Amino acid sequence: MMRVLRVASAVAAVVVAGGAFAQQPQPVKLDETQTLGRNLFLQSCGECHLLPQLGAPRYAPQLSRDSAGGQESAMREVIANGTPRMPGFKYNFTPQQIAAIASYLKTVPPAASAAQNPGAARGNGRDQD
Repeated sequence: MMRVLRVASAVAAVVVAGGAFAQQPQPVKLDETQTLGRNLFLQSCGECHLLPQLGAPRYAPQLSRDSAGGQESAMREVIANGTPRMPGFKYNFTPQQIAAIASYLKTVPPAASAAQNPGAARGNGRDQD
């Protein structure tokens, strides 16, 4: 009887996990420029704009294709010149590299809303840009 319960539990776990996996969005295939942008983003922007680990604070807003009003030229401007709370990268990256980061960001879907993701509404005690 115990073995039957263990097998049933294992099958149920696989079904549940399979259903969750099926709901995940398919990754976007990146071109060479977007791949370069992703690598530069992870290297230089991810420290503030990504979560270093689950439950850790994010120091800056999460970025997506909707950042800077969804305008790629505005994204390039902010990346190059920065904001009062973010350094500019025009002396670190070439204009082509900055454009690659913006091109990559245009492939990133917006984060789930706070209603769908209750942890997103928590803040980290820092002002957001």
